Amino acid sequence: MFKKLLIANRGEIAVRIQRACRELGIKTVAIYSEADRHALHVRYADEAYLLGPSPARDSYLRGDKIIDIARKCTADAIHPGYGFLAERADFATDCAEAGLVFIGPRPSAIAAMGDKAIARATVAKAGVAIVPGTESEGPLQDDDLLVLAPKIGFPLLIKASAGGGGKGMREVRELSGMPELLQAARREAESAFGDGNIYLEKLIEGARHIEFQIMADQYGDAIHLGERECSIQRRHQKLIEESPSPLLADNQDLRQRMGAVAIQAARAVDYANAGTIEFLVDKDQRFYFLEMNTRLQVEHPVTEAVTGIDIVAEQIRVANGRHLSRKQEDIQPRGAAIECRINAEDPYNDFLPSTGRITLMQLPTGPGVRIDTGVYVGFEISTYYDPLISKLIVWGETRPQAIVRTRRALEEFRIVGVRTNIPFHQTMMSTYPFITGKYDTRFVEEQFSMIDAAENRELYLDIAALMASLVAHEQMERRTQVYPRAEQESNWKRAARRENTNQ
Repeated sequence: MFKKLLIANRGEIAVRIQRACRELGIKTVAIYSEADRHALHVRYADEAYLLGPSPARDSYLRGDKIIDIARKCTADAIHPGYGFLAERADFATDCAEAGLVFIGPRPSAIAAMGDKAIARATVAKAGVAIVPGTESEGPLQDDDLLVLAPKIGFPLLIKASAGGGGKGMREVRELSGMPELLQAARREAESAFGDGNIYLEKLIEGARHIEFQIMADQYGDAIHLGERECSIQRRHQKLIEESPSPLLADNQDLRQRMGAVAIQAARAVDYANAGTIEFLVDKDQRFYFLEMNTRLQVEHPVTEAVTGIDIVAEQIRVANGRHLSRKQEDIQPRGAAIECRINAEDPYNDFLPSTGRITLMQLPTGPGVRIDTGVYVGFEISTYYDPLISKLIVWGETRPQAIVRTRRALEEFRIVGVRTNIPFHQTMMSTYPFITGKYDTRFVEEQFSMIDAAENRELYLDIAALMASLVAHEQMERRTQVYPRAEQESNWKRAARRENTNQ
């Protein structure tokens, strides 16, 4: 096993990786920008090194500096987390050339699947249905994209080739405004990922966003850990994720077919380590490959909650040359889990980012509640990075119980000093479409209103509580009911015999 691991990231994911390393007996090395000098991941690390100025392009995107630090501190491996350099094939190659193990897939797999446009072409060759879009494997110029757009058909999406999370993404409804949107998408992609390449994809309206977590080792074994529902999003940025998906709850056949395709897509590029195959499912329950994230996902804890598998620890073991610890038949998800991304933004003011110093922070606890965070009282929320400050992950034996527990946990959650989207999550947990699982990727932007939902909050709270009570009653009935075998005599006959014997 590795003795020392450098974490090429920041915030809650850096802390999450540190915790897995501690349990495996691995020392951790943190890197930080000037803005993160007093960050939690710096405090938790065994060693910490200043990387550079606050902007990501001068710090967390400087792969050369990160590798130099890894050499200096004699680290064995580098874990990239998510975002920044996590899906950069050149960084993975540089790590290998420096004698460092990259905790992730091979550079060839990142190049094939990390570039979204190439990934689409790769899985299409393997026979996997894809969302219509630009199929070229090379970078496309704006003039090329403007010619191709009408052939694909509007509405469509401009997407960054090198990343995800809604960065470098723009929705296009007509050709006239497309040149400006192309430039804006390129600038944002360059800033977030150091790569300004973009591609086009048809916008499937009324779709569900469902992804499958996959794990593969270096010996050709690959499994999936079930699905996650990621349709509650705003501006293509996920806000709430859950596992299993409400859409697949009564459609085991669709679940099995999507899982098989996810493994097929991973094997198409000889994939190893953790990854995610993302699909869009249309109104007729036809599914299409959307993209593959060749890294750990923000929402991985919901899969951990229902499977009991530490995905980060499994990543590290696989990178160290171990076989997968489980086979596909061993994966038996239990219960339901929901993750709420707690962001520093104002849901009452068009989700405008909020900055400032955290002056009070009260975290929820109790059965089934987990908090992943990288902040503390006194920490300064800056404008340099993603607004994600914490993740609330809640597990329940059933989905209704998970919703009720999430509501309770959100009521306990207190952050003072910056505005957060906790009120949004509280309201969402009380809306009828979410409670019934009948929503799509456009629900938040087209049907959801903080004000309207608040007016019906009490009614929806009663519905959620009633559903949880009915499920709990049904489970109790199943546990207490006795089913005697046919050859056994009934309790009534036994009682009659005892009565006759006593007389």
